[in-house]
Amino acid sequence: MKILITALAALLLSACSSEFDKVSAKAEQGDARAQYKLGLMYTFGDNVTQDDREAVKWYSKAAEQGNASAQNNLGTMYRNGRGVAQDYKEAVKWYTKAAEQGYARAQYNLGYMYIVGWGVTLDHKEAVKWYTKAAEQGDAMAQNNLGRLYGIGKGVVQDYKEAMKWYTKAAEQGAELAQFNLGFMYEMGQGVAQDYKEAVKWYTKAAEQGHSDAQYNLGLVYIEGKGVAQDYKEAVKWYTKAAKQGYADAQYRLGSFYNSARASDEELVKAYMWYSIAAFNGEKGAARMRDSTARRITREQAVKAQDTAREWMAKHQ
Repeated sequence: MKILITALAALLLSACSSEFDKVSAKAEQGDARAQYKLGLMYTFGDNVTQDDREAVKWYSKAAEQGNASAQNNLGTMYRNGRGVAQDYKEAVKWYTKAAEQGYARAQYNLGYMYIVGWGVTLDHKEAVKWYTKAAEQGDAMAQNNLGRLYGIGKGVVQDYKEAMKWYTKAAEQGAELAQFNLGFMYEMGQGVAQDYKEAVKWYTKAAEQGHSDAQYNLGLVYIEGKGVAQDYKEAVKWYTKAAKQGYADAQYRLGSFYNSARASDEELVKAYMWYSIAAFNGEKGAARMRDSTARRITREQAVKAQDTAREWMAKHQ
């Protein structure tokens, strides 16, 4: 059995080396597609030792031949300073070349550069232009960001219905930020009739993917019973998930949940703990509530709560 495993491992290694050798040979001969693929292999350490500089070398060769995928990836290497000195202008140059060929991911990246003003003058209208091109090709991140611009009226006339349209397209592709944004639009009744059940539906989808704002908002709707039966256990569940991601408001809410007029000593200790964590993370009012709670428990209980808070932060923050 050991001999068989060793033989299979050797065969697999040989196949990997063979694949790299084949791609490398084609790339050396000037094949742009192979040069791009070789760049990918070096980027991710696929059948070769990971090497950003080699990735940039091969992306550059392919990009100079007009390969849009390589142009986009080369732009990203310059943007992030991987394998090359960080250079936003150079990133914009290569994103533009790929975007003008209709490459959706480059169009999104170029739109982002205009939003933040990296390598170009900040220009929301240009951002809208490139996000739209990418969004129309189905790029979920571009769809979400385009929805955001329509929602706040930057680079385009504010239009909640248009924002809803693009959030929906992105959310249906599973984009968690768009799912959260869509849930918020339904909760607020912006661009659509207010619908708490739909808000809960989309908040849940985003929350299950780990979106902390959605987890916090889901905790709120369970506390208030909006679009769902009031359920304190569910509220605590989602507040806790957000709290573990450092969400100070969720930490404060957990403190308040345990700090009721009829709270037991154990619950007050939990309240003190959560207020302490929220205060550490900058939640206004948490320190005051922690001190108020301290007057309802013994010194020993306060020390216990402080120790628990430190242990919790060491584990989760």
